[in-house]
Amino acid sequence: MKQDVFETGVVYHIFNRGNNKEDIFREDRNYYYFLSLVKKYLLSISDIYAYCLLKNHFHILLRIKDNNELSEKLQAKPFLAFSNLFNTYTKSINKAYNRTGSLFQEHLQRNRVKDESYLIKLIAYIHLNPLKHQFTNDFRNYPFSSYKAYTTNKKTDIKKDFIMEIFGNVENFEYWHNLKKISYEGIIEEIENMDN
Repeated sequence: MKQDVFETGVVYHIFNRGNNKEDIFREDRNYYYFLSLVKKYLLSISDIYAYCLLKNHFHILLRIKDNNELSEKLQAKPFLAFSNLFNTYTKSINKAYNRTGSLFQEHLQRNRVKDESYLIKLIAYIHLNPLKHQFTNDFRNYPFSSYKAYTTNKKTDIKKDFIMEIFGNVENFEYWHNLKKISYEGIIEEIENMDN
């Protein structure tokens, strides 16, 4: 299947998993290192709205910045930031765990987010993902997700203002997630059908 190209000013749901479903995060330090690389490489080209990292895969919801916010090189090739992120992370994991070869599946999966309805469903889908994979019973306290960035006043690189404008306030944001938790099976099916 031909991959969608990254375009400036467009919101994408990006995701990938380990080659042969291998774990890409083995220890807590791996998650933190991956997030530091996201900050280093992706914040220069995108606004990140949500993320969730799980043992063998990840989800990130982001918007590629407009041309006037990017260098000429990145205007023409925004995918270079993603390539740098995944190559750097793979080299680090290969060295740390004495492994060789590709860590991630061949292609970074990406889907354009074309409307606000899909966007808010994705926010809940991404934050509730640890429940789907039974990493936690309480998604609100899962440490490798952007959920807490929305519900606390701690400094964050997550561009939460845009998302909070949609929800109106933290109470509505939390209510939406709790509502979606109740009907989580339905939202999983809906998002996965939209992503195909």
